Amino acid sequence: MEHRLEAELTLSGSLPSTVHPDELIPRIASEAVARTIGARGQGRLAEWNLEGVRLRIVLESTGPRPHQTLLAFARRLSEELGRTARVGVRSFVAARYRTEFSLDAPPTAAITLPLPHHLTVEGTLATLSLTALSEEGLRDNWMDRAVSLVQEKARRQTYEGKEQFWSLLSASPAREPLFRGDPTEEMLKRHWVRSGPTKGKWFLGPTAAHLLRTMERVALEEVLRPLGFQEVVQPHHDSFETLLKTGHLEGLPGEFYYVAEPKTRDPAAWERFTDLVKITRQVPEEELARMVTGPTAVSCYAQCPTTYWWLSGRTLASESLPLKIFDRAAVSNRYESGGRHGLERVDEFHRIEPVFLGAREDLLALREQLLERYRHVFDEVLELEWRTAWVTPFYMQQSGRVGVEDAEARVKGTIDFEAYLPYRGTREESEWLEFQNLSIVGEKYTKAFSIKAQKGELWSGCTGIGLERWLTAFLAQKGLDPSGWPAGFQRYAGELPTDVRFL
Repeated sequence: MEHRLEAELTLSGSLPSTVHPDELIPRIASEAVARTIGARGQGRLAEWNLEGVRLRIVLESTGPRPHQTLLAFARRLSEELGRTARVGVRSFVAARYRTEFSLDAPPTAAITLPLPHHLTVEGTLATLSLTALSEEGLRDNWMDRAVSLVQEKARRQTYEGKEQFWSLLSASPAREPLFRGDPTEEMLKRHWVRSGPTKGKWFLGPTAAHLLRTMERVALEEVLRPLGFQEVVQPHHDSFETLLKTGHLEGLPGEFYYVAEPKTRDPAAWERFTDLVKITRQVPEEELARMVTGPTAVSCYAQCPTTYWWLSGRTLASESLPLKIFDRAAVSNRYESGGRHGLERVDEFHRIEPVFLGAREDLLALREQLLERYRHVFDEVLELEWRTAWVTPFYMQQSGRVGVEDAEARVKGTIDFEAYLPYRGTREESEWLEFQNLSIVGEKYTKAFSIKAQKGELWSGCTGIGLERWLTAFLAQKGLDPSGWPAGFQRYAGELPTDVRFL
C-alpha cells in the first residue's frame, strides 16, 4: 500500500548562510525514514522546498504510514537547527495526507467522515485523503483512526440487516405457564405500578417494590454471597474519559442520559429564570440552556465502567485475587426511544452489577460457579422456563462493533440468559426476554485502565442482574396470584404488603 504526506513546517526564523539546507534536509529525512520505517517498508523524501521560514516536504512510503516519519523529522530538525542556528520548528500541518488500505468487502453505500477528506474505493482497495490535518491530528494518529473507522463502517454495511451472532447453549425443560397475560398490564389494573411522570420510568407501589426487593434478596443470598462477592457503593455519573476507554461513548452515544451542571448557584444569576417560571408557570428552556453547562458526564446503564475507573492505574495484590465485588446502589438509565414496553424495557431500572478480576483460570472456574448458582435459582427457586446462548459479546455491542463467532469467543465472550414470555406467543416463534448475562472480557478493560496483578496476567468479567427483568420473567410465567408461586420464591417473598386502595 502506498502513502503520501504533503506537509508544511513553519520555522521560528530564517536560516543563516552557515546552514546548508541541500545537505541538511535530505540527511535528516533519511535518518527519520530509517528510524520510523526501517525494514518494515520503504520510505523517501520525494520533494522539498524552503522559502523563508516555510519548509514544504513530501514524504512517500509503502508499509508504515509516514506521519511518524514527519514527527521524527520535525523533532530532529529542530534539535539540529537549535544547536547550530538558534532556529526551531514552530509548527507543522499536513496540507494533504493520502493513504491506501484494504477493506474486507466493497462498501454498499457512501462512507462519510467528520474531517475534510476525499475517499475513493475500487473493489476492496480504498484511497483516503485528509486535508488540512493539524499538528494535533498528526501526533494523535488521526489518519490511522480514520482508516480504522472507514474499515469498520464498510464491515458494518456488509453485516447490516444480519442478526447478531446467537448460538443455543442450554435449555431448561418446558414448563406449563400459569399465566398468559402481560404482567405489566395486570399490575396496572391492580394499581401495583403506575407509569412515571417522564418517559420510560415506573412508580412501583408497595407490592411491586416488595417483589423487586425479593428478587434482589434472591440474587444476593443464592448467587453472590455464597460465591464470596463483596458490596461496594460507587458514583453514578461516568466521566467521558472513562467511557472513551471502555468504548461505550463511541458505540452507543444515543442511549445515554447526559448530565449538565448549573453554571452558578448564585440566586441573583437565576433571578430571570425564576421570574419567568413564576409569571408563565412554564419552564423557560432558552433561559435554562443559558444557565447550565453542556454535558459533563453521563448517567450510564451499566456500573462496570466506574468500577474499572476505581481500579485504574493500580496493582492488585495476589491475596485480593480473584477480586469479586458488586454495586447495587445505582439506578441505571438507558434511553430506549420507541423501544419501551412495560417493566421489561424501560429507561430507568434497578441493576446489580457484579464485576470480577483474576487470572484466566480463576475466572473460567468462577464462570462455571456462577452458571451453577444461576441454574439453581432459575430452576429451583423461580422455576422458570429459560435457556442460555452464546451471543455477540456485550462490549462489542456497546461499542457498535460487529461480532463473529470464533474459538476465542467460547473462552471469553458473553452468555445471555433468556426467559419465555407466554403472552408474546409460542415458544418457537416469539421473542424471548434476555433477563441475565455473564461475560468474560479477558484483558480488554484491565489493559485500557492499566490495572495489573501482582503476578501474571489479569482478566476481568461481569454479570449484570436486571431486577425488573427477573421480575417480569417470573410474573409472565407464574402470574400475580401468590398461591401459584413456587415454594422457594414464597420463602423469600413472605407476606405481601397491603395494597394502597384508590377510590
